[in-house]
Amino acid sequence: MRVSTSQFLVFLLFFCVYHCQAHTRYKFVVKEVPYTRLCSTKNILTVNGQYPGPPIYVHRGETIIVDVYNQGSYNITLHWHGVKQPRYPWSDGPEYITQCPIQPGGKFSQKVIFSTEEGTLWWHAHSEWSRATVHGPIIIYPKNGSAYPFPKPAAEVPIVLGEWWKQDIQKIYDAFVSNGGDPNISDAYTINSQPGDLYPCSKPGTFKLQVEKGTFKLQVEKGLTYLLRIINAGMQDMLFFSIANHNVTVVASDASYVKPFSSSYLTISPGQTIDVLLNANQSPNHYYMAARVYTGLTSVSFDNTTTTAIVEYSGNYTPSSPPLFPYLPYYNDTQASVHFTGSLRSLADEDHPIDVPKEINSSMFYTFSVNAFLCPNNSCAGPNGTRLAASINNLTFVNPTIDILQAYYYHINGVFETGFPDIPPLFFNFTAEYLPLYLEASKRATKVKVLDYNSTVEIVFQGTNVVAGSDHPIHLHGFSFYVVGWGLGNFDKDKDPLKYNLVDPPLQNTIAIPVNGWTTIRFKANNPVSWFKQLYRPRRGRCGNHLLLQRA
Repeated sequence: MRVSTSQFLVFLLFFCVYHCQAHTRYKFVVKEVPYTRLCSTKNILTVNGQYPGPPIYVHRGETIIVDVYNQGSYNITLHWHGVKQPRYPWSDGPEYITQCPIQPGGKFSQKVIFSTEEGTLWWHAHSEWSRATVHGPIIIYPKNGSAYPFPKPAAEVPIVLGEWWKQDIQKIYDAFVSNGGDPNISDAYTINSQPGDLYPCSKPGTFKLQVEKGTFKLQVEKGLTYLLRIINAGMQDMLFFSIANHNVTVVASDASYVKPFSSSYLTISPGQTIDVLLNANQSPNHYYMAARVYTGLTSVSFDNTTTTAIVEYSGNYTPSSPPLFPYLPYYNDTQASVHFTGSLRSLADEDHPIDVPKEINSSMFYTFSVNAFLCPNNSCAGPNGTRLAASINNLTFVNPTIDILQAYYYHINGVFETGFPDIPPLFFNFTAEYLPLYLEASKRATKVKVLDYNSTVEIVFQGTNVVAGSDHPIHLHGFSFYVVGWGLGNFDKDKDPLKYNLVDPPLQNTIAIPVNGWTTIRFKANNPVSWFKQLYRPRRGRCGNHLLLQRA
């Protein structure tokens, strides 16, 4: 068959439209710059000199390239939190898991593949504690020609909640790794990098959707609706968030839409994102938005300060001074925390279907504990001179020296072991008030759990009161998961599954196990190869992590 030149050119054009699309590129330069907060100045690590870092804007299904230049003094990696990266874990970001870190003076181009995500996510450093200042929003719009499942807002505003330490963050990290105790608590919480009026040297700014020294201010017009994209970029603390005299309508979490519901406050875990609609329907005035910690563990020190920003109505009027202050649940109000989290339900309509696994062929029961290792001469800073740690099924993760994905791909032996246990070594009353001391020591290992491709997975996360009970925020790389159940106390394998929500459970990538409680998730293992399960805290002890290694 003969092909004409014009036919050949049409073929080339068709091929290029579908295979030669140029990806949008972002240039991220990691470098130290001076920032002043709380009456003092220090150098912090940033991207492009910005804190928070530059937003990434994409539409659903797009792919971008981020060229990362490390001009800092330490190794760095960047993680695209909640982006599934289908079949491409090489750019996911956790150091020594899917890649080696970018060394000072080095460059690495990271391909970020967006698939089913839609809404708000975020990116952050994934090396030691550098993410305290190296982070920024990811805004994922619907595909061109599609719309939000709610009326289009007048404006969209990222609200990044964070923490600030007067001391150098690397020194704080080095200190608690060295002494084995708790890290120093933050000196302030922040909203869009600003501590707010309740802290020293923080004067209100005057601007629209901008940031000035001290206090973030959002100007609104009465009668309009605003989409707030809220991100908890804090290192370890869950937060309550509220706006004075205003309820908000929750419409999404972790880049997945939920059934809209009205609430006077939010509970947001570190790493989690929540999208809300703010209807400016109150009398023109100045209103504080505020955030402060929620903690189920009040026996240790925590930052009990409150960060504020100002919602300012436009127009001519005499505002309240100070602005009206919102209701926030008390620091240890666990019922308020779980009530909000338990209100999330997937949209689950014709345009946003869900696919909750019903038949499970891979079941795990994971206990999450704070642990304590003995130190010579009781010389560490943990309880009774011990070194604090964290564990999953009594295994504390040990970082390898070669990244695990590379070891798996090139069949390098001795880097990790398979056989991560599906159940803990002992079953006991996990949430008892007093537990024997022999339970406090965990084992150190670099073990992975191997899953078969397309297997359906259920994991029950059980918190324990070993050393001290705490809420445990969990994040899974490479997947979103359905949260089908949760409760306080010990999981009951006979009764609790009968109450699972298999109709419209929320689809999330980050969830908190309630203090001395449990949470059950389900997902389909359809995204090979190596992915990271991360325990953001407990407040006491270093992170406990392990790998899900999935056969292709």
